[in-house]
Amino acid sequence: MKKYVFVTGGVCSSLGKGLAAASIGTLLECHGLRVCMVKIDPYLNVDAGTMSPFQHGEVYVTDDGAETDLDLGNYYRFTSSPVSQKQSITTGQIYQEVIRKEREGQYLGRTVQVIPHITDEIKRRIVTAGNDNDAEVTIVEIGGTVGDIESVPYLEAVRQFGHDVGRENVVYVHLTLVPMVAGEEFKTKPTQHSAKELREIGIQPDVLLCRSSKPLNEEMKRKISLFTNVRKESVISAYDIDGTIYEIPLVYGSQGFDEIVLKKLELDYSEVDKSKWENVVEIYKNPKDTIKIGMVGKYIDLNDSYKSINEALQHGGIANNVRVKIIRIDSEELNKLDDPGKVLEELDGMLIPGGFGKRGIEGMITAAAWARKNNLPTLGICLGMQIMTIEYARNAAGLKEANSTEFYPECEAPVISLLEEQQEIKDYGGTMRLGLSESHLKEGSLIRECYGTPLIHERHRHRYEVSVKYREILEEAGLIVGATTPGNQLVESVQWPDHPWSTGVQFHPEFTSKPTAPHPLFAGFIKGALENKN
Repeated sequence: MKKYVFVTGGVCSSLGKGLAAASIGTLLECHGLRVCMVKIDPYLNVDAGTMSPFQHGEVYVTDDGAETDLDLGNYYRFTSSPVSQKQSITTGQIYQEVIRKEREGQYLGRTVQVIPHITDEIKRRIVTAGNDNDAEVTIVEIGGTVGDIESVPYLEAVRQFGHDVGRENVVYVHLTLVPMVAGEEFKTKPTQHSAKELREIGIQPDVLLCRSSKPLNEEMKRKISLFTNVRKESVISAYDIDGTIYEIPLVYGSQGFDEIVLKKLELDYSEVDKSKWENVVEIYKNPKDTIKIGMVGKYIDLNDSYKSINEALQHGGIANNVRVKIIRIDSEELNKLDDPGKVLEELDGMLIPGGFGKRGIEGMITAAAWARKNNLPTLGICLGMQIMTIEYARNAAGLKEANSTEFYPECEAPVISLLEEQQEIKDYGGTMRLGLSESHLKEGSLIRECYGTPLIHERHRHRYEVSVKYREILEEAGLIVGATTPGNQLVESVQWPDHPWSTGVQFHPEFTSKPTAPHPLFAGFIKGALENKN
């Protein structure tokens, strides 16, 4: 029988349900189980593709081109669970499908209602996700907070699961907050009310994850247990970690969280191997060195805007046994400085991330120019590669007016542009290159050296390309094209000549990096930055 773990949240949002769900998956995999992670977002958007990074954080792209919530990135980094469109469920998708079936007459004239039609569609998608991946345990994170009107259909659906498959096959995990007030006194009332609200819906939590600034003592756990009807040993202290998020599974495991879940699901918990996670934490806590990487971006005010890049840089540090200190640099503010070098000269390496729109672009170009002329190791991702190309075209290839038609449609030298066949398409969604794509790496290039293979597959999310018309001019001026699409058609990577370490890539390597398997491009970049420092 398939097993299910449902993770809900209470009191307030942004407590870390995604990391909690991913940590559960990590622990179950340490016991040799196959897991499937599913994220449910209650918003009406069909996917996260059109959402602002400032409001929702990064858009995480899967192999099949789905634009999803950033929590799927956590799932990928923490577990071996597949990540695809099926692992991302939104209210927009649910209602779109139910209405489609109603229009086709599939409900045979019956009145279409939230119960059973919406809840049945929710349950169908959860079951399908686990079945398609042959998972033994499907872990489902319910976005939002108990009490939100948008979450009600989902909570009702997961309540029904207990009846549909049997309570011995379902575990309800509730993440809540235990705030500390003046005098460093913990208050359990918010947690009591949150658990009560969940019970009123018909769900009795089996495990409480209690978020707090410091570990809860046994007396606090006893009090929470008494008022929430949850066994004391099932009240887990999810306290703030002073270090890396990859220690969270170990903190949960030290309190027997995995054994509690496995006992409830009637699964064997005797064999466990957490050594690879212990090794990651050990390297992070005791690095041989520290390096500074400057991230010159346009969404730096919200840390989650570059979530996967932040983590991939740390993975590169783990690969080289160093700690990476990320210096966030606002490209708009950088361009206002008389001497940007005063900010950039303290760095050991620079990363220029992706993005859309012309805001902050000139600051990125200024940073790229400084990095190229001062031999600062540089990695450009998506828009970052285009910035590296524009800068080289202006300052090395003699194309003083070089730019992208995304920023200035009428520019004199559009070295970055839409493909000719895309020019007349008005629906920009139709021009986006999304998902896994093949790239061929040029022998002797830095990117080939990093990957150690002539052929790679990476995930894309962009619509503008290096212009075919200007490619020959750029190469004649010395710009190295390190990778192309099949048939040598489109540029996938560029490299500055006579530079110690520089690579720009059109794809997003950060999406496929894990702490236990750092991406080779980030490992190579951090190695180059370390050599630059030393």
